[in-house]
Amino acid sequence: MAIIKTKQFGRTGHLSSRAIFGSASLSQASQDEANQVLELLLKFGINHIDTAPRYGEAELRIGPWMKHHRDRFFLATKTDQRKYGETRDQFYRSLERLQVDHVDLLQLHNLTDVVHREIAMGPGGALEFLIEARDKGLTRFVGITGHGLQAPRMHRQSLDRFDFDTVLLPCNYLLMQDSGYATDFDRLMAYCREHDIAVQTIKSIARGFWGKKPHDHNTWYEPVTDQQAIKKLVHWVLGWTDVFLITVGDIQELPKVLEAAASFESQPADEEMVRLVGEEGLEPVFT
Repeated sequence: MAIIKTKQFGRTGHLSSRAIFGSASLSQASQDEANQVLELLLKFGINHIDTAPRYGEAELRIGPWMKHHRDRFFLATKTDQRKYGETRDQFYRSLERLQVDHVDLLQLHNLTDVVHREIAMGPGGALEFLIEARDKGLTRFVGITGHGLQAPRMHRQSLDRFDFDTVLLPCNYLLMQDSGYATDFDRLMAYCREHDIAVQTIKSIARGFWGKKPHDHNTWYEPVTDQQAIKKLVHWVLGWTDVFLITVGDIQELPKVLEAAASFESQPADEEMVRLVGEEGLEPVFT
């Protein structure tokens, strides 16, 4: 079985697998199911985990892994709180749930609202705690994440105010056909390359909104499920040589994404992707 390749994760010094495990897929999983996922991650060489306190049971499911495998994983979590006290309390709860005394990366979750950003980055805000946590060795690095069309533009603005180590935002073929988003994304990428900031991406295999269809996957968007289609979508994102891809938030589709990432060699041609959009009926998840 092919192992997913690794790449320097920005300025952190860690060689992270280019596919990062998105633990939102464990939000409703049992521990037995989670342990099966762990075996899959080890098989594919995944050495980086992304989690968050709002991902249901995810942190609790990862906790038992850390007893035996802490040194094998770069561990990242998040906070969606905006004030110092609430951020501190939530983070210490995360450490307890994860059964660790520190994480490698602590991120401000979905920092794309101007008002929330002013609170988080202002006096007595969440950022004050992130800096304190880093200074105390409770986290090694700090970052920001975001959803929606405004994410790259907002991240670029935030980086002017604080030197975050990492950013996280959506990236898939259809989304990057939006000229405004693509322009903002390119500007953010240029800045991150210059300052050695790691770029993580999400929503690689999003098909579109569920609409009236039954929700048969653990994702807020409808995912693509065909293996060959997933392969092209994953390879397209990994064709951006400076980015990392966070895996799908669904256990059913996770093996397909990992297989696709392990077989990556080059980005599919634009003609292939245009054809795929029609064949799979892809639609924007952000409007």
